[in-house]
Amino acid sequence: MNKNYYAILMAGGVGSRFWPVSTTEFPKQFHDMLGTGETLIQRTFNRLAKIIPTENIFILTNERYNDLVLEQLPEAEQRQVVTEPAMRNTAPCILYAALKIQKENSDAVMVVAPSDHWIEDEEAFVGNLKQSFDACSEKDILMTLGIQPAFPNTGYGYIQYNKETNAIKKVAQFTEKPDYETAKEFLNQGNYLWNAGIFIWSVKSIVEAFAKFQKEMTALFEKGSLIYNTEQENDFIAKNYPLAENISIDYAILEKAENVYVLPATFDWNDLGTWGSLYDKLDKTDANNAVVNARVLAEDASGNMIRTATDKIVVVDGLEDYIIVDKEEVLLIYPKKKEQDIKQVLKKVKDAYGEKYG
Repeated sequence: MNKNYYAILMAGGVGSRFWPVSTTEFPKQFHDMLGTGETLIQRTFNRLAKIIPTENIFILTNERYNDLVLEQLPEAEQRQVVTEPAMRNTAPCILYAALKIQKENSDAVMVVAPSDHWIEDEEAFVGNLKQSFDACSEKDILMTLGIQPAFPNTGYGYIQYNKETNAIKKVAQFTEKPDYETAKEFLNQGNYLWNAGIFIWSVKSIVEAFAKFQKEMTALFEKGSLIYNTEQENDFIAKNYPLAENISIDYAILEKAENVYVLPATFDWNDLGTWGSLYDKLDKTDANNAVVNARVLAEDASGNMIRTATDKIVVVDGLEDYIIVDKEEVLLIYPKKKEQDIKQVLKKVKDAYGEKYG
């Protein structure tokens, strides 16, 4: 395996649209959401380990999940768990991890990947990653993997690329989540991809991009350059990290830089962002219900997403297109078409019954 290949696995989010399974204490990346026997973070780690040495896979997470990461990824050591003492979006944590990796290996090329996405064709993923690593080793470019849009989804950001014959295409612009008509127009134009949030670059290129476009943030984190990967690092980060601007890598770097390229991915992809996206991914029963862990008797019930503790018997009659999730002290029975409102529902539950339910 190429010792210059590195990964940053982003595992700090809470995934509140998957409540009540995903909670602040135990977010969705640490759950076996699809009932496969592997949690999402385990699946992602193992996928990356097909091309990247396991000791070069760093897990970026909130410090409260440090022990959970080590418990679920026994192959990882404490040095690979990079914890943020405060939530500051994706730009500061990527810069911090990049500076740590640069100090360890200045020739590194790295992928930044979410820990909670689902990719079926892992061989295609590895092939796309290798192609991107090769390109970023040779040229000063920042790359992303774009997903061929299957329908005009309004829940994703889009990447427009220049129409050209090269496999790796220059990005024309990023667009935040569009409305339905705009999304339809994007698909008709044929040179738009979904933004999956998977980025590839050499450590040299990304650190230079931060120096150019995020001078304050670079100055803040470079003050610690002598003590990264030493015992003094934690104290420095605890004091300085909360001072960083709260900004995403998209706004901080990618929308400003001129050297951004995209490879249209050849693998299938699901961001597993909501119960509905999980329903889409799972096999269905004859009545078109998606079931995880439960034993279901369904009468006149279809299109439901049903998840319980192992082997619990669920009897459903007369319900269509509902989310039914049973978790210890919480039972959620909620229309699938309103799944985007689950965040607000969670807030109401916490206001009414206490923080411990979220």
